[in-house]
Amino acid sequence: MSSPNRDKDGNPLIQRYTKNDRSNHWVTAICFVLLAVSGLAMFHPATSWLAVFLGGGQWTRILHPFIGLVMFVSFALLVVRFWHHNHIDAADKQWLRQMDDVLNNREDKLPKIGMYNAGQKLLFFVLIASMCGLLLSGIVIWRAYFAFYFPIEVVRFAALLHAFSAFVLICSIIVHIYAAFWVKGSIGAMVRGTVTYGWARKHHPRWFEEVVRKSQD
Repeated sequence: MSSPNRDKDGNPLIQRYTKNDRSNHWVTAICFVLLAVSGLAMFHPATSWLAVFLGGGQWTRILHPFIGLVMFVSFALLVVRFWHHNHIDAADKQWLRQMDDVLNNREDKLPKIGMYNAGQKLLFFVLIASMCGLLLSGIVIWRAYFAFYFPIEVVRFAALLHAFSAFVLICSIIVHIYAAFWVKGSIGAMVRGTVTYGWARKHHPRWFEEVVRKSQD
């Protein structure tokens, strides 16, 4: 859907994310930060001081799993919202084969990209796998409610899976944040919800053409 608004330089803007999209994203992001901090606080004595951000060790142990549930539900809503934009197609496979052009910002040589490129789509599925791993393992090791239902060997394996899934998730989010800074305008899109026509045409030309075509119907 196009927007009649313009940026400070007078460039026309196009809507990339709705208010609901953005609020959903930021709820997930805030939960992730709280979980990363509290998880590290419980993972190793050297990082135990991070528990101060959730009110100390006891509150950290209590709140961590509940915040985890909130993040999973919020992320699940994001998956429902953006699933149809993340199907891998022929253009994505070609995009991956031209990684040298991607890394050197030769976007004019790349195939036309839809709302997300192949890297973003792969990250999307890695996040889904990590979130599922965290949820399933987290339930098993949740001592207050579920851990006593499982054999100790299962609980120990779940603890390892939880740590591994958390490591993958944290690394993935670091890549996500780096890419957002690398492609100027990406963060603004998730803050304001809009991008310039030039940004959309350069980075996601197929999506831009689809949105403009719909606005003219």
